[in-house]
Amino acid sequence: MFCGQSLVNNFYKYKRKVWQNVRPIVQRCKGTYHPPKILFFGTDNFSLPSLQALHKNCGDRLGVVTSFKSPANCVRSYAEKEKLPLQKWPIDPSLCLKFDLGVVVSFGHLIPANIISGFPNGMINVHASLLPKWRGAAPIIYAIMKGDASTGISIMKIEPHRFDIGDILAQREVPIEPNVFMPDLHASLASLGADLLVDTVNNLSVRLKEAQPQDITRASYAPKITSKITEVVWSELSASEIYTRRRALYGYKNLTTNFLGKQVQLLELRLPEKELPVQEPGAISYQRKARSLIIGCAQQSQLEVLQLRVEGRKPMSAQDFNNGFLKQARSLSFTENKLASTC
Repeated sequence: MFCGQSLVNNFYKYKRKVWQNVRPIVQRCKGTYHPPKILFFGTDNFSLPSLQALHKNCGDRLGVVTSFKSPANCVRSYAEKEKLPLQKWPIDPSLCLKFDLGVVVSFGHLIPANIISGFPNGMINVHASLLPKWRGAAPIIYAIMKGDASTGISIMKIEPHRFDIGDILAQREVPIEPNVFMPDLHASLASLGADLLVDTVNNLSVRLKEAQPQDITRASYAPKITSKITEVVWSELSASEIYTRRRALYGYKNLTTNFLGKQVQLLELRLPEKELPVQEPGAISYQRKARSLIIGCAQQSQLEVLQLRVEGRKPMSAQDFNNGFLKQARSLSFTENKLASTC
């Protein structure tokens, strides 16, 4: 997940997923109950709400493991501020014996078998999808990019050697709004995950007893995002598909294309409000009234670009791009996946 990204607090009401013995999410248990002693593993701002919720629920029965590589590690900052016991990854397996349970939230490291087995109750993970759908590093991005109507949170057991294959202890479902941007859904799921984690911890013995195996026949994968997924292939993607991909990657990576042999990042774009003349995929024209670039896409669709950045240049408006580049490129023709001028 993405620490340091400013997230909009646009949380959505969530609906419950059909699940055996689903119970409402509860807060800290009262009376004589003592939560398990937990060693928390996390690194980023998807992890942080879960750490804060566990701290409120467990008090001083909590330790933290994180990476010290990044100076912008919000989990490390919170642990230091709150004076929680803090360990640098990797850890000595003997440390696990001091705790009842290991909790992993957006940690990014495969946990060795000797660490998992070192906890009397094993380890559990908060994952941002309805497993077995979207196993892997980027479930939120893929859920938006593939047009899913809903997603959610899964609490699962951690197993050695592979990510996201363990038995499910609890799940909750949340709808994906039609025009949601990734940071909004990311923040909503981080909050939901924290609540469901506390409920799971406070009812751990029951949840472990009733854990259900994943149906491997329904598994799908959300691998780590690479630069390949940001490259726009105008002849293959419709304007709607490109805009959806932009919403899925928003705040993390920009979509890219090529112009005159240079990479171009598409910084601000939108779907046209009215029907426009059809252009060939990759063809570009300037709309003076709207001060936007119109790009031809697959399925005879069009996309508006309002701001972009040419390699080696500062961000510029569509008008500046037209004045500085298109007017000098009127006679040029470009190959696939490169902006083509029809001015």
